[in-house]
Amino acid sequence: MYDTLNKQTLFDLLSLRFPKEDKKLSQISSPALLHDGEKSAKRIADAIKNNQKIVLVGDYDVDGVTSTAIMVDFFRQIPYPLEAVIPNRFSDGYGVSPSILDRVEADLIITVDNGISAVEASKICTARGIDLIITDHHTPSEILPDAYSIIDPKLECCEYPFKEICGAQVAWLLLALVKKELGLNIDMKQFLDILCIAIIADIMPLIDINRTLVKEGLKLLMISQRPASIIIRDFLNKPRISSEDIAFQIAPRINSAGRLEDASIALNFFTAQDTHTAYQQFEYLNSLNEQRKETEAQTTAQAMKEADENADVVVVSGEDWHEGVVGIVASRLVDKFEKPAIVLSVEDGVAKGSARSIGDVSIYDLIKANEKYLTKFGGHKMAAGLGLSSDDIDAFRDAINQSASKVDKKDFIPKNDVLGVMQTSEIDFELLDLLEQFEPYGEANIKPTFLIKDAEVVAIKLMGKDKSHSRIEIKQNSNERETLELVAFRTVYEMPEDKKITCSYSVSKNEFNGRVSVQLLVDKIY
Repeated sequence: MYDTLNKQTLFDLLSLRFPKEDKKLSQISSPALLHDGEKSAKRIADAIKNNQKIVLVGDYDVDGVTSTAIMVDFFRQIPYPLEAVIPNRFSDGYGVSPSILDRVEADLIITVDNGISAVEASKICTARGIDLIITDHHTPSEILPDAYSIIDPKLECCEYPFKEICGAQVAWLLLALVKKELGLNIDMKQFLDILCIAIIADIMPLIDINRTLVKEGLKLLMISQRPASIIIRDFLNKPRISSEDIAFQIAPRINSAGRLEDASIALNFFTAQDTHTAYQQFEYLNSLNEQRKETEAQTTAQAMKEADENADVVVVSGEDWHEGVVGIVASRLVDKFEKPAIVLSVEDGVAKGSARSIGDVSIYDLIKANEKYLTKFGGHKMAAGLGLSSDDIDAFRDAINQSASKVDKKDFIPKNDVLGVMQTSEIDFELLDLLEQFEPYGEANIKPTFLIKDAEVVAIKLMGKDKSHSRIEIKQNSNERETLELVAFRTVYEMPEDKKITCSYSVSKNEFNGRVSVQLLVDKIY
């Protein structure tokens, strides 16, 4: 049974999430607490002083591209030449791999957002006399690479107090140590406009230092003269940018480059030195994102047919499914079935794919428990990547479901945050203002959702160029004269026989053609 809410009770409920004041930037823990942090900074400083060749190896998702962009920008300002390489998802695979090393000549290689599982690559570096500095944030295995140094807050020996940081944050903290080591006059705050994009896109919990960095980063995004930030502002065309704008509008575009073609397109956008170049790259990202949507929709439809909705973990595979969209398709399956999902693309007997989780289930632990079936895997609690022979898919599916059957059923409950029934008279601009006080919303600070129960459906209108979204006009109580309008994206909603709807929804600000309105976005129809 849900309580009826007004603004005061909502304010009281949200205030309970943050019993302490937000941290200030000056209260962020010293990067010197990172294991191997100072050792790595000294080695980088020595390489610069001795004019050694430094190569950076990034990753093709938003976090990896942003990590790389921050490094490139920092080295530009020293100034010192840095060769930045982002592996191609299709020809290179993930991270600092032997195929990447085949075409790299260096005295020092630094990884960002990858490397914690690069055991083979570390052996090649050792044999070739290349020092390897690994910076990563993914969960380490028992066997670590034999590298010059490894910076990862999830290492047991790491004393950095807040562990849930993304790869770009690890890189940014390391650069703060390099700045100190070389006595540079580089303002580390200038990178927050793109650092906050990585934190949001990599679904880091928006608490502690992450909350502070995202709040400050979004403020900087509104005024930064970085060409990429200017283009993002122009594209969003809003008086303030929220974490949701980044998560739903910007991150998918940055990701589309690595998913469909090559992440260097996104890197060139972030590191563009004039707005003309940044605009051209962003237009390219826009067109790739449209392709991504089409490919994703086709693969999702096929995956839905393959899925066993009675399984504890949904595992589906398809011949030649586009490798770049399997992660998004896994997320769609999680939303649909409310269970962890693994989606595999099969080509020439090799299956590669992505996993997404739900609630409190660690998909990484479930995959690790069945690693004997796999050729590779890596990730963290809520998301992972994996590879295996197509011959082993059925055995792996059975085994991971066997492991999942031992997990507490409560862990599978989605972490939604339906707070109660909001009175119709309370849904107004003041409610929007109240909700904005508790931003940024995201992981660990989920945007509040409210319940509409047995509301009368007055009218339904389909919208969008392909009529795939629904605008639903309702009366929350039949005796009310005032109607509310719900928007259900990616849903063709048909009039129910009893003309009643029960759903959860969130409240957002809709700004279009200079007009501002309160928009109710359907979260889930029951």
